[in-house]
Amino acid sequence: MKSLQSIILILLVSVASIAQTKQTTWNINNLQKIGKHKTEILGNPKVVKTEQGKAIEFDGVDDGIFIDTNPIEGFATFTVEAIFRPSLEGLKEQRWFHIEQNELESRVMLETRLVGNDWFLDTFLKSNENRLPLYAENFKHKIGDWYHVALVYDGKLMKHYVDGNLELSGEVNFKAMTKGKTSFGVRQNKVYWFKGAIRKFRATNKALQPKEFMKK
Repeated sequence: MKSLQSIILILLVSVASIAQTKQTTWNINNLQKIGKHKTEILGNPKVVKTEQGKAIEFDGVDDGIFIDTNPIEGFATFTVEAIFRPSLEGLKEQRWFHIEQNELESRVMLETRLVGNDWFLDTFLKSNENRLPLYAENFKHKIGDWYHVALVYDGKLMKHYVDGNLELSGEVNFKAMTKGKTSFGVRQNKVYWFKGAIRKFRATNKALQPKEFMKK
């Protein structure tokens, strides 16, 4: 009887854990809709076939996509992930993923810095006056390959990863965001355009471990 009760308890805990996990996955391969959301298109981004499947390619000049939704709305902890491929000859500074809250100045950003034939990740959280950039200039990667990147926030500590490898971390007070907008390929004030391709995005309401990240 005790064994059966233990099994039932484990099942109930597992079901509760699954029910508490909120996750949004977007395949970035359609110019009309991303997920269930209509897009606002800037410039002329293109759907391209790659060895990894379809993706959207941005020219680094005036291509961008805006979506009127915030995939981490209400999340006190979260993980945002993306699979992307930077291209050569882009701007030295590129803001290629941006969530901005509508009412207060609060944002989440994934950014790329180019140095010759290499790039490194710069991530940023801002919540009113609280802010933290993680500028990983000592972690350079080859331009032209596909990469998985993740920004993780556990309610106190911000971390970022490239291909599952932790690069930088730091503490910041970041309050759960309310309604907002998301952009791919450009910062929302239409500067720092991205040259390259983006294939997939996922947001989770938990601070995931690398073994839980989506596959590249």
